Amino acid sequence: MADELINEQKSTEVKNFIHSFVEEDIAEGGQFAGMQVHTRFPPEPNGYLHIGHCKALMIDFGTAEKFGGLCNLRMDDTNPAKEDTEFVDSIQEDIHWLGFDWGDRFFYGSDYFEQTYQFAIELIEKDLAYVCDLSPEEFKANRGSIGVPAVSPYRNRSVEENLDLFRRMRAGEFPEGSRTLRARIDLASGNFNLRDPVMYRIRYIDHHRQGTKWCIFPMYDFAHPIQDALEGITHSLCSLEYEEHRPLYDWVVSNISIPYHKPRQIEFARLGIDHTVMSKRKLRKLVEDGLVSGWDDPRMPTLCGLRRRGYTPQSIRNFCERIGVAKNPSTVEYAFLEHCLREDLNETAQRVMAVLHPVKLIITNYPEGAGECFDVENNPNRPEDGTRPVSFSRELWIEAEDFLESPIPKYKRLYPGNEVRLKGAYLVSCTGCKKNPDGSIAEIYAEYDPESRGGNPADGRKVKGATIHWVDAATAKDAEVRLYDNLFSDVDPDGPDKDFLDCLNPDSLEVLTGCKVEASLEGVVPPGHFQFMRLGYFCLDSRDSSREHLVFNRSVSLKDGFKPAL
Repeated sequence: MADELINEQKSTEVKNFIHSFVEEDIAEGGQFAGMQVHTRFPPEPNGYLHIGHCKALMIDFGTAEKFGGLCNLRMDDTNPAKEDTEFVDSIQEDIHWLGFDWGDRFFYGSDYFEQTYQFAIELIEKDLAYVCDLSPEEFKANRGSIGVPAVSPYRNRSVEENLDLFRRMRAGEFPEGSRTLRARIDLASGNFNLRDPVMYRIRYIDHHRQGTKWCIFPMYDFAHPIQDALEGITHSLCSLEYEEHRPLYDWVVSNISIPYHKPRQIEFARLGIDHTVMSKRKLRKLVEDGLVSGWDDPRMPTLCGLRRRGYTPQSIRNFCERIGVAKNPSTVEYAFLEHCLREDLNETAQRVMAVLHPVKLIITNYPEGAGECFDVENNPNRPEDGTRPVSFSRELWIEAEDFLESPIPKYKRLYPGNEVRLKGAYLVSCTGCKKNPDGSIAEIYAEYDPESRGGNPADGRKVKGATIHWVDAATAKDAEVRLYDNLFSDVDPDGPDKDFLDCLNPDSLEVLTGCKVEASLEGVVPPGHFQFMRLGYFCLDSRDSSREHLVFNRSVSLKDGFKPAL
């Protein structure tokens, strides 16, 4: 039943409410009738994109794609405190990796600083903006409450005085934080975003592109609608927290002399995933405090972290498409993201053999010094991927857990007297083992059936033992393998009254050394997606792996823990 629901999910195209609004807008009589749909994706370059941004990214680019329109990429760099070209570059790389492109429509919010300043001058001249001398603390104290209007003692300054003060703010005559430019709207509004909001503040700081040219910077709520209007955006798609800011967005574009149409803002619910945090501030904290190896740590929800862990663009796009677009916030299981990756890799990943906890298996009746090769299929789902030669000799590596000297009930792997299949090779019967002084298993001994090449006995007998994987000891390559789990053990580390750092999972990473992999993996390059037979899906680590030191990250286990709601 679960598989049927999943298949139904995959085959059904979800028509979200945003597309319905767009269809109304571009239909005859709609506000954008006869116009090309034009969206934008405006990330702030103060961190790396994460899976939550990916939902917004796909809504922006996907909506434009669906309606044959355009989507701009605009860096929202109006708050220079933590912005950097490193993040600009990474954002572009991540978007391209997901398969989207903005063509020649790449912009910076700071491109519009001069025009934004002139629009502020226009509002002052219309007596719709004024310079305020309240400090941040005084501003907060005078904001009022429900039923109690805000207070602004500088609201009645003349147009001439405001123009003079604002120009002197730009010239750098006043201390940082001493003055702001505020919109004159409604101090008694029930929407506090309209209680004469700040549009400009003084900051003496280097901008990553503008340097020290500017010491006044526009607030997002003022700059963003202007940027949308100047770029000819039809639909400004943003997350739900901006719903209460929409009246301010509309006020700005209605009161400046933009030469184009007024964009329409539509809000959607953010993506929430359990066992993780989406705040860039908190992700930055993890990086800066050394709690992860960097923004691309495979446990991070960043796109570069997911990519390094082995997530594919298609798996992430499938995930975002299948959770749909909603108006109400919800939390998605991380297991569903893993499920989407598992689905994709099951179809595309090459099958190989690797042993994570190796113990030596010696086939005592196999000729010493002899060897042979077996042709093993690369992917049973893709016959066109062909086969590869896998070497075989007298000594092999197998998983330690595939042998028990004294078997437990229903144990079907190797133990003295039991016969099993070696994947793609021969049937072998265990004859005993040798122990180390500490009691651990040093070597396992078995005899093979020469008439069972390929795993099929000539006499047709039924073999009750399991099929186990192996690696030829003569040609095996050493590898380091990293097993990842959720970074947070708490299902809701962002919950109220919680310190997200207290929710970190101490067992989120296990590093295995001395692992053995088949020789075909020696020359692979990242990402190199593989299914290690019986173990899970793995990829070559893009940062630490080399030809001399192979490092593999477990992308996802073989077992699917996701159970769709019935």
